[in-house]
Amino acid sequence: MSSAHDKTPVYPDEQDNIIKFEVIYSQYRDRIRKYLSLKANPMMADDLTQQVFLKVMENMHTFKEHASLFTWIFKIAQNTVKNEYRSLSRKKESTYDFTTYESQSIALDYAKNVEIRIDISSALNQLNELDQQIITLRFFVDCTLLEIAKIVGMRESAVKNRLYRALEKLRKELKEWGDITMMSIQDMVSIVSKGETNEKNASLKKVHQDLFNELKNNVERISSKFNHQPSRKIIIEMYPDLPTFHHAVGEENAPNWFMGTIEGNILKIVSPLNPGPEHTYQSILNSTVHLYAMWLIHDINPLAPKWLRQGIGGIEANQMTPEYIRDTTRDEISNLTIPSFQELNNDTWDFGTMKGFQFSYLCVEFILATYGLDALNKLIRDPEDYRGIFLRSELELYEQWVEYLRNR
Repeated sequence: MSSAHDKTPVYPDEQDNIIKFEVIYSQYRDRIRKYLSLKANPMMADDLTQQVFLKVMENMHTFKEHASLFTWIFKIAQNTVKNEYRSLSRKKESTYDFTTYESQSIALDYAKNVEIRIDISSALNQLNELDQQIITLRFFVDCTLLEIAKIVGMRESAVKNRLYRALEKLRKELKEWGDITMMSIQDMVSIVSKGETNEKNASLKKVHQDLFNELKNNVERISSKFNHQPSRKIIIEMYPDLPTFHHAVGEENAPNWFMGTIEGNILKIVSPLNPGPEHTYQSILNSTVHLYAMWLIHDINPLAPKWLRQGIGGIEANQMTPEYIRDTTRDEISNLTIPSFQELNNDTWDFGTMKGFQFSYLCVEFILATYGLDALNKLIRDPEDYRGIFLRSELELYEQWVEYLRNR
């Protein structure tokens, strides 16, 4: 029932407490939720957050005004987690810890326009428990040094010294990532839920390094080729296998070839370690370049048609061999059942069945071979201006393309 229909009287002192609690909840909820997400899965973290603030509301009268409000709430959160662990233990249910359930990740600027999130759980595990706690409080929970000092029971100056030494150790661990540009640690940290476990850490390091190399060789080249500096940074997230990826993007019944997608400025891909039956380790790496090129074209012009984005992505990623394209499109070309530009904008799973990836590739190839890169750049920015760019109508350009395919 809304407050407009609630006839229960609210007295002035109660009203003040409600307003005060709402301010406290708004100010500290996210930070407490971050801490709890290090200790529990997302659903449990949400539930524990509600429990914590229910206890805060019930015990506001015990808070001493001269104390730190955040550290008081944080202590409640710590006790809530401990109680939950004891309860789960009695029920013989599994408990969670930030080193085993949710990986801690750092977000690294890469090639100016790309952010790649990498798991640093293994690096954190090289530190002792107190140093881990100080780093996670500082960079994952956004605590001040004074707040950390009160939580761990140390002088602020001692916390500062331990934090400095711990960061130096962490930086040394992270140097294994090769030629990544290291920024200040505070700018690097973000939290990303991932399904990988520490046992796969060595393999994951190779995946990330290979991904870095693939992007290093292509990102700046593609941006320069299409005369566009991205409007914002790209984030790349990897999922451990196809079922997890399909579930995460809401496509549980997707075909096996569907291994990557774009959501805003996030490229989501399945791990090359588990590419599924229709991909390989290398094809997943190539697909990341494909997705980046598609995103860049969308960043230039959100109205650029699907076939144009897909075709450019395919060419820039060099994903399909000429032999594969020729063999898989031979019948359609011979029978003149080549899809039109409009048909290539199909946004269903039929796109794969109708050889949409191949024909989009072939169409962009045709434009580059016949009209050049300048014309392609113009088309990206004004995809309706066939007459102005090609001196012919859309239908006439299609007919020219069909003739090009027949004579390849």
